[in-house]
Amino acid sequence: MASPSKDPVLPYAEFAARLGGPARLIGVDLGTKTIGLALSDLGRRIATPLETIKRVKFTPDAVRLVEIATKHEVGGLVFGLPVNMDGSEGPRVQSTRAFVRNLAPMIAIPVAYWDERLSTTAVTRTLLDADASRARRAELVDKMAAAFILQGFLDRLHAEERREDLRRL
Repeated sequence: MASPSKDPVLPYAEFAARLGGPARLIGVDLGTKTIGLALSDLGRRIATPLETIKRVKFTPDAVRLVEIATKHEVGGLVFGLPVNMDGSEGPRVQSTRAFVRNLAPMIAIPVAYWDERLSTTAVTRTLLDADASRARRAELVDKMAAAFILQGFLDRLHAEERREDLRRL
């Protein structure tokens, strides 16, 4: 287990190597009021919105996330990292990193970050295009943003696997 003072997030290649065989991943869109979750299939090809956790305090939020990860036999977590448009890290990034550091002693699976710039914007635009009501958008946006984050990560994972396969030829 990682110590709470050190960032327990693995570099991408190490995270991918630790996954091993078939296992689901959970994508996490950590907001100030809610936590959006998405779940991959066992083959790690498709991300599907799962649920939204209403934030209370760290411990109950983390316990709920661990319960969901355990229930779905998850092999890893992918947290959206809300970097600024210029690539700098602001208070939301610091908050996400702190949440992950505090979560690490509670869960024994690898954790990775994925740049989530514009994920909520893209999802909101999609919901507006679908003519979803304001209430429906509020209900869906967080878990759909988590799916957007996770799908980007899964796509990268498979692109790297294809590159590795080509190198072996």
